[in-house]
Amino acid sequence: MAEHPAQFDDVLPEALRFTAPAPLVDIGANLTHESFARDLPAVLGRARAANVTTLILTGTDREHAEQAVAMCREHGGDGLSLHATAGVHPHDASRWDGELAGAMAALQQLPEVVAVGECGLDFNRNFSTPAEQERAFEAQLEIAAACGKPLFIHERDAGRRMREMLRAWRDDIGDAVVHCFTAERDTLHGYLDLDLHIGLTGWLCDERRGHHLRELVGDIPLARLMVETDCPYLLPRNLPAKLKGRRHEPALLPWIVRDIAHWRGESEAALAAGTTATARRFFRLPGELQPPRRAPYHEEN
Repeated sequence: MAEHPAQFDDVLPEALRFTAPAPLVDIGANLTHESFARDLPAVLGRARAANVTTLILTGTDREHAEQAVAMCREHGGDGLSLHATAGVHPHDASRWDGELAGAMAALQQLPEVVAVGECGLDFNRNFSTPAEQERAFEAQLEIAAACGKPLFIHERDAGRRMREMLRAWRDDIGDAVVHCFTAERDTLHGYLDLDLHIGLTGWLCDERRGHHLRELVGDIPLARLMVETDCPYLLPRNLPAKLKGRRHEPALLPWIVRDIAHWRGESEAALAAGTTATARRFFRLPGELQPPRRAPYHEEN
């Protein structure tokens, strides 16, 4: 018998139960992670209570993308909108072959899937070789160009090569977001020059490594900015109470929004409303108008 969600109400201490001033979209929630298997209904209930009303479930390979789609079908509704992405993470790029390409293209035809990804380049760990990563990413750029859906991009220590590849494809693909952005000023402005969107996480809330982002968040136009937990990873380190197990979850997104708003010098309500409007346009969520056709990209000399 499934355990009742109320049995997990004590996962979040009272001090962490914070309701956002406007509905939020968490654009990167890894709810297919095994750590959510035992209490997913409670996790979703806490998200609703925090006014995190839309979750984009990240599909990092075929298995997790299919799980995300099934989760959308089973748990969507009752005040919570669930959608999925489908892609192959650069860590798994060595597995890319014709069969996987066909499966990814087929997943993009499902109404639950709203973006191609998580895909991209990670030259930090190189679990797959750079050549394998570029091959898989190029193939997924082709899928995005064919299906017309936006891209959900992972990049770490590969900003220069990422910009080169995206520049070559910019007139063929639509919107794209670099999720969990952590890089430096030049990389950020290079992405903005390519008309990309930026996803920010609790990395900003980490006193060990997030300082430079605090100086950059004001450079991101609100129409290009989205917010995410990347849960269960990247739990904010500045929360006002300890969290048992240190598993991040969507209900904590309002704390990230509060920090971003502080460093941008704007109200939490304005940031919440603005990032939600941006996310709804970007992912073309139900009830949203289709985004205007983007003008062709022309590199400045």
